[in-house]
Amino acid sequence: MPATSRPYVVLSCAQSVDGYIDDETGERLLLSGAQDFDRVDGVRATMDAIMVGATTIRRDNPKLLVRSAARRNDRVLRGLPWSPVKVTVTGTGHLSPDSSFFSAGGDDIARLVYCPDAVAAQLALRLAGSPGVEVIGLGERADLAPLLADLASRGIRRLLAEGGTSIHTQLIAQGLADELQLVVAPLFVGDAAAPRFVGAAHFPFGRDNRMKLTGVEQVGDVALLRFDLQTAAAAGSAAA
Repeated sequence: MPATSRPYVVLSCAQSVDGYIDDETGERLLLSGAQDFDRVDGVRATMDAIMVGATTIRRDNPKLLVRSAARRNDRVLRGLPWSPVKVTVTGTGHLSPDSSFFSAGGDDIARLVYCPDAVAAQLALRLAGSPGVEVIGLGERADLAPLLADLASRGIRRLLAEGGTSIHTQLIAQGLADELQLVVAPLFVGDAAAPRFVGAAHFPFGRDNRMKLTGVEQVGDVALLRFDLQTAAAAGSAAA
């Protein structure tokens, strides 16, 4: 897909050494520490929009806001909203207006909800009282390529995708991501029922086409790995 037809997409994820992004205790597993949370806040502040899937909203109830007052003020001085646009996608429409995605941040932060046409009207009615919400139907299915194209048409140039498993899997498998920032925490989860960074898929990266590692950094007690996804994906396509 040409770069002009979608935003520059950065994937952000923290996982255990054995590849899990949470456990099944019912209490959110904090894989990163204060230093890495602040780093992610800095990344959020450079974005036009932040996206998570509906499952992440139901499971983690994230606010998806820039936390630092200094970073908020800097965005306002640059003529931007104090926090990026919030984006989610749902196949079923099962979203609660009481979740922090909708309730946190006030009415000056736009919230875009993408879904199949079949559930759009009912979902719009359910979210009618939530500030700044627009429900967008994507046709028969909530596919990510048309979602990204719609974001680009709205002036979204940089998008941070913070999960969960389905979102990251689809973006990587479909070649729709440009950069991966993967944090590895020094612990094991060891529960096959727990959610993982990605699920099973036909990825463009394998034994004959490795991702390009662009940086390794220690942030507190976690390791931050940065990968360039598009260079490797282009090399794989050329080789094929």
